[in-house]
Amino acid sequence: MVQQKESVVTPERFAQGLTFDRWLEGIERNQKRFQENYDEFQLSDDDASAFRALAGEANGPAKCLALGEDWCPDVFRGLPVMAHIAEASGMELRVFSRDQHNDIMAEFLKHGEHESIPVFVFYTSDHRYIAHWIERPALANDQMPELNKITAPLSDTNISQEERQRHMQAYKDFQHGPVWAGWRDATVRELRELLEQGR
Repeated sequence: MVQQKESVVTPERFAQGLTFDRWLEGIERNQKRFQENYDEFQLSDDDASAFRALAGEANGPAKCLALGEDWCPDVFRGLPVMAHIAEASGMELRVFSRDQHNDIMAEFLKHGEHESIPVFVFYTSDHRYIAHWIERPALANDQMPELNKITAPLSDTNISQEERQRHMQAYKDFQHGPVWAGWRDATVRELRELLEQGR
């Protein structure tokens, strides 16, 4: 974990972010997918208890800043997971649009160069940086070829409308299936490990 220095995210700036509910109300795309991912996911009692204990520590994660965009599958899968964690733990979650807050994004680039989202940044109650997490869990990266088999043909302009519809349906089914659900669970595991290591 690298301590962020002279962050543009002051306590006042953090407070300007949207709650998850306000984010959902204001987005233009994929509102249904955000809601589905929220509704289909449930935090285990053990994880809820662990996050609650972490947030309750003197220097624990009392606040989380999320960067995202409504068009991104990693965001409409991951942000609802973070919303559940915040609700269960009492963390204050504030959501910012990446493209409207480039200066914040610049502080949390993946490998120092990629504007990958979502980004979850954790702070203590007095706004000291703890840690941040970017994009998707390692499990999702490992299993991405399964998704690519479904989505790759969609970029082919020569496939028939019927074939395109078949792949679109397969993609929709994938987003409600066990692999996708496993990526949500893996996000929880990685966030919990990250915050437990930061103690």
